[in-house]
Amino acid sequence: MSDHVHDLVGVGIGPFNLGLACLAQPTGLDAVFVDREDGFRWHHGMMIEGATIQVPFLADLVTMADPTSKFSFLNWLKKTGRLYPFYIRESFYALRAEYDAYCRWATDQLPNLLWNHEVVAIEHDAADDVYVVRTMRTDTGEERELRARHVVVGVGTQPVVPESLRDAAGPLVHSSEYLQNREALQATDSITVVGSGQSAAEIYRDLLEGTRAGGYRLDWVTRSPRFFAMEYTKLTLEMTSPEYTDHFHGLPLGLRQHLGREQRSLYKGISGELIDDIYDTLYRLSAEGTVQTSLFTDTEVTAATWDGSRYRLGLLHRQLGHEHERETASLILATGYAAGTPPFLAPVADELDWDQLGRLAVARNYSIDGGRGRIFVQNGEEHTHGPTAPDLGFGAWRNSSILASIIGSEIYPIERRIAFQEFGVPTTVPGEATLAAEGTR
Repeated sequence: MSDHVHDLVGVGIGPFNLGLACLAQPTGLDAVFVDREDGFRWHHGMMIEGATIQVPFLADLVTMADPTSKFSFLNWLKKTGRLYPFYIRESFYALRAEYDAYCRWATDQLPNLLWNHEVVAIEHDAADDVYVVRTMRTDTGEERELRARHVVVGVGTQPVVPESLRDAAGPLVHSSEYLQNREALQATDSITVVGSGQSAAEIYRDLLEGTRAGGYRLDWVTRSPRFFAMEYTKLTLEMTSPEYTDHFHGLPLGLRQHLGREQRSLYKGISGELIDDIYDTLYRLSAEGTVQTSLFTDTEVTAATWDGSRYRLGLLHRQLGHEHERETASLILATGYAAGTPPFLAPVADELDWDQLGRLAVARNYSIDGGRGRIFVQNGEEHTHGPTAPDLGFGAWRNSSILASIIGSEIYPIERRIAFQEFGVPTTVPGEATLAAEGTR
């Protein structure tokens, strides 16, 4: 055990905490980051050939906070000899495999990342007023303590399995493990994809060619009333702004809950290009004969029974209230991810803020410890901050804010107004301030 006290311990090394590590590196902060994995991996189960990230490349680890950073995506392109090919390609959207390789390159530049370290508990040493982060090495079982003045929890989200399927037997495959299981799935005579978003659409498109004569049957089931395209107009994108985050954070809990459901198409829809590509592929395949596929909208999977070789799915058409059944040999759940409360926070639970639903009540500056500004979260605040929580493009802004809270000054300037629109009731009427000023002369 060491008595050394770090300024910051980051728990989890996904894109957001990795971005924090990159931005903290030149500040002089004594920071260390830990992760239970043996190296960086970003959605490897969905590294489908040709798939791109859904935000422009400027939404890298650092650029929106520091465009001059050596950890930028453009610098990675330059270092790897890919800058001119990327320029000629004329697309703002990097390949998903490129983004993963870029992040792994960034981890290679940082000496303060500890892999194979799983956090088992975070405790508060009241005598020294520091946090003790207890870890266990996943490769050796060795236990270790890290002492820190600040902790940033960025453990990411976990795959969601619908409640109706949680007790289902059989070889369910979540989209997070799709590529590892693709060959086995394609070896069966029928596959059903369940889900409404980009992952479901990418998997469906990836499997669609296999429905040719002699191939498997492919079904797609979604609860959504239609295949929603992701909203990507410019004024809609202003909802990923500091002003909208301020507005959303100040709303009552019930209204935030309602808006959270209403706004899913902002970041959980399907890219319009992919929807069109799926249709064009269906049209092309239909020229050869009947396509072995069905698409079910407004349909919920209410049950799944496994008989040892096939699933019998209970389906409910929500608009009509009609129940029916369908069989499939393979079942893929592209049902998304959700944040939870890490169990390692249990020892300090009494020091943290909670809402009426038992979730962390995340303050506007991303702290969760009653305003002390010592424990922060990354991508665990969708219920308090809205659509910016999972947005890669807002990660650098959030990290700038967290670093400012820790250091006490804005190392990276924080934009507070970037939107043209007002999200709440204006505090002044146009001309009011001028008239008031004239009245005091």
